[in-house]
Amino acid sequence: MSPFTKDSTAEEVTEGFSSQIKGRIFVITGTSAGGIGAYISTSLAHHSPAQLILVARTKSKVDPVIEEISAIDPSLKVTFVRCELTDRDSVRNAAETINNDPTVPHIDVLINNAGMMMLPKYQRDKTGYELQLSANHLGPFLLTNLLLPRVRASGPNGRVVNVSSSGHRISPFRFEDWNFSDGATYDGWTAYGQSKTANNLFTTELALRGVTALAAHPGTIMVTGLGRYMDLDAEEHPFVMLDRVALRNTGRKFVMSPEKTLSQGAASILSPALDPDFARNSGAYFEDGQVGEAYGYSQDEENAKKLWALSEELVGQKFPE
Repeated sequence: MSPFTKDSTAEEVTEGFSSQIKGRIFVITGTSAGGIGAYISTSLAHHSPAQLILVARTKSKVDPVIEEISAIDPSLKVTFVRCELTDRDSVRNAAETINNDPTVPHIDVLINNAGMMMLPKYQRDKTGYELQLSANHLGPFLLTNLLLPRVRASGPNGRVVNVSSSGHRISPFRFEDWNFSDGATYDGWTAYGQSKTANNLFTTELALRGVTALAAHPGTIMVTGLGRYMDLDAEEHPFVMLDRVALRNTGRKFVMSPEKTLSQGAASILSPALDPDFARNSGAYFEDGQVGEAYGYSQDEENAKKLWALSEELVGQKFPE
């Protein structure tokens, strides 16, 4: 049992695991100012990591985070790497940049934090794939696999943390219609739920392949830009719609987790990222700093293998076990 709970802060977690931060290399995606990834990065900066690699689409949105880190520790090496996760070429370029950096002989912790939520209208990436699946799963799937040799080079300390969500309880993965019939069957919440289920299944298969991998639900945090696509003034409130959609897809009502501060949300990711005891829980889903209860379809080993094969097909590359 971890000593941390839903009320724990990022500052408490990083202080508790300071020795797991000092001298280590972290890669964090989705690090624009004001988000969880930025808060994770600045929290780590107080404890002398060897290097922070901040991955995001737009450097200008990360510059304030880099400035804040420099104010915390002017000697800390901080690297920005541009990456658009819905663009496979951009992901490959980002991975190549990191892999070719002589100051990155290994990666101790990769935190796949970037993502999007509830696009009300069907959108596709340039390959033709539904955008939430592309951003939340396919991009991180490709990036992680391309960086995996560096994670493995860290030895038993290397781990991957996939930022998932209780949103996996909205929908299983739709193997028969994952692309929503090119938009004809699209529903924004179902697409989001499918992508979060994919995060859990990806974590399950990574663990089966010998990687220390953990999925983490940060909680309900309304102050970030993740919910910027939701119309809170709509005739049917998005959260009412969410409950209806989840009931239709799974036969169970969706229960929102209590709202958290940005620091509390970051803590729920930092705990599985840093706690050395959690290595034995590889493949698990975490909520509030503890191993949580995920829906079975999101951790089913056959589903995990099936999704891995589909993901390889969609990104156009196979990865060895």
